[in-house]
Amino acid sequence: MKKTLLSPGLASRLAPARLALRSFGVALATPTGPGAPLFADVRNRWLRMLPYAVAFGFVCSLLPVTITVLMQDYEVNGAVAGALATAQTAPLLLAVTRPLQAWWIIGVADVLGAVVLLGADGLDGRSWPWTPMVVVGYLALMLALGLRESRKALLGVWLVTGAAGFVLTAVRPKHDDGVHILLFVLSGVVLLITATLRERGDAERRTQEERARTTLLEERARIARELHDVVAHHMSVITVQADSAPYRIPDLPEAAREEFTSIAASARESLAEMRRLLVVLRSDGTEGERAPQPGLDRVQQLIEATVRAGVPAELSMAADLQDRSDVPQAVDLSAYRIVQEALANVVRHAPGARTRVSVRSEDGGIVVVVVNGPPPGSTSPLEGGDGTGHGLVGMRERVRLTGGTLDTGPLPDGGFRVAARLPLRTKDGLP
Repeated sequence: MKKTLLSPGLASRLAPARLALRSFGVALATPTGPGAPLFADVRNRWLRMLPYAVAFGFVCSLLPVTITVLMQDYEVNGAVAGALATAQTAPLLLAVTRPLQAWWIIGVADVLGAVVLLGADGLDGRSWPWTPMVVVGYLALMLALGLRESRKALLGVWLVTGAAGFVLTAVRPKHDDGVHILLFVLSGVVLLITATLRERGDAERRTQEERARTTLLEERARIARELHDVVAHHMSVITVQADSAPYRIPDLPEAAREEFTSIAASARESLAEMRRLLVVLRSDGTEGERAPQPGLDRVQQLIEATVRAGVPAELSMAADLQDRSDVPQAVDLSAYRIVQEALANVVRHAPGARTRVSVRSEDGGIVVVVVNGPPPGSTSPLEGGDGTGHGLVGMRERVRLTGGTLDTGPLPDGGFRVAARLPLRTKDGLP
């Protein structure tokens, strides 16, 4: 009969520790794919290259110093010193995108270097098991790890770092100068700070994405409500025309009468379905949406309201757009909403900035351009500059609805430009 080495009570108490060690081992052994380096989302090309430049700077400074110190101070063979120095420093370039893989290479090289130094003639009185260059390079590696890897992987890296140092010094305690404790503490501090900063940035980014997603859904619901009004008008006209056709057209065949009756019934059924859907979309109880939908004829009112808000704005509208009979209602409404949101953004983010609004016909479509200059130096934005651009979300949805294009972006003088092109007809030639 076999006897267990551990009592059942002790085994149950050690079970969480075994599970934690296994979890750390899985996290460390799971290779991570190439990730986006720091500043990957920055538009400036030089800032995107900054992490590579920093890593290259560490390699260029640490590599020759490590070779020199190993050869002259620790009296290591030149070939061995070169190989160790390369393995301990060159993977820092890999750490920009794959820090966990770089840690495995550098960690093994550091431990191997500590073993090699045990046989070196110049070890007495010098740092061991980690040389000063190893400490500097390892902390740089911890910086890359903390900004990329999971909390579980970082804890595993930190524990392995401490365990490696304590095991090596336990083998040769006479060479212990406390550098392994220094590295253990400093690496933990760096990992804690960088991981905290990264998690905070991730939380803010998730909040902004959720806010943008909510805004997108709200804008789509608003567009759906407005489309109901546009489509309902045309369906009502079809219903009236189909019902009155037998009375307006004399000697109409019976088959044609039945066809008109069927058309009218289908139109009324479609209207009923849309009204049921509209009840859901208008469940917030807003009555303002029931008012007639605005269009290009009310853009001048927007300009006047913007001027009253303290923004010097001017409008240039083509004369052929004064008559809106050829403009589809969806395009007419979208053009108005784009101008409305663009002017609202100027009032919020650049109060007092001179603004120009241009609405013109061009190549079978309507081009809406809203350009504002930089805000006066004596005024401050009503909202901070860290907004998520939710107004642009609505503009993009409306432009996508009509099959048009949208171009937005800052200007060199500090202003902003919004340019939208809305086609009057689809590719099939339908309005």
